[in-house]
Amino acid sequence: MSTDHHLVISALGEDKPGLIHGLSRQILDSGCSIADSRMTVLGGDFAILMLVSGSWNKIAKLETQLPNIQEGLGMTILSRRTSKKTSTQKLLPYAVEVVAMDHPGIVHNLADFFSTRQINVQDLVTTSYNAAHTGTPMFTVHMTVGVPASTHIASLREEFMDFCDQLNLDAVIEPMKI
Repeated sequence: MSTDHHLVISALGEDKPGLIHGLSRQILDSGCSIADSRMTVLGGDFAILMLVSGSWNKIAKLETQLPNIQEGLGMTILSRRTSKKTSTQKLLPYAVEVVAMDHPGIVHNLADFFSTRQINVQDLVTTSYNAAHTGTPMFTVHMTVGVPASTHIASLREEFMDFCDQLNLDAVIEPMKI
C-alpha cells in the first residue's frame, strides 16, 4: 500500500472523554494512519492537529467521512491535502526555551526575532502558570526552530541572548538532542 498521500486534520470541540478514541477509530477504519499529531486541552475545549497518511483512495474515503465524524463527535473539523515536507535548504534544529513573568507580546517578539533572520519556527508550545510560592503569573515558551546551516551560530546565540535580556526573558537556545 502506497502511503504517499497526506491530509492535515484540525479538530476543535468541547473537552470530553472519547474524542481521541472516536477520531482515531475513524482514521483506522478508513485504512489511514496518524503520522504526526498534537492534541491538547485549551480552556474548556480540546484541540487536535494531525497529519494522516494513506493511499489516495483511503485518504479520499476519510475525507468523505469527515462531515459525519464532525457531527458524531460534536467537533468542528477542517482538513486540507498536503505533501510530505521537503527542504532544499539545510537546516539545523535548535531548541529554544523561554521563561518570563507573563505579559503581552512574548510570542510576537520571539516570532519577530526569528522571522527577521529567515529562521523558521517548526514547533511552538506555550504554557501559563502561577509561580509556586509567590503566585506570580508566569509564561513559558518551548520552540523548535530550523536554523540555516550557513548561519553563524555563536553570533545568533549572542544576538538572541541580548534580545532576551532587553525583554527580561530567561532563555536558552541549544542544538536539539534528537
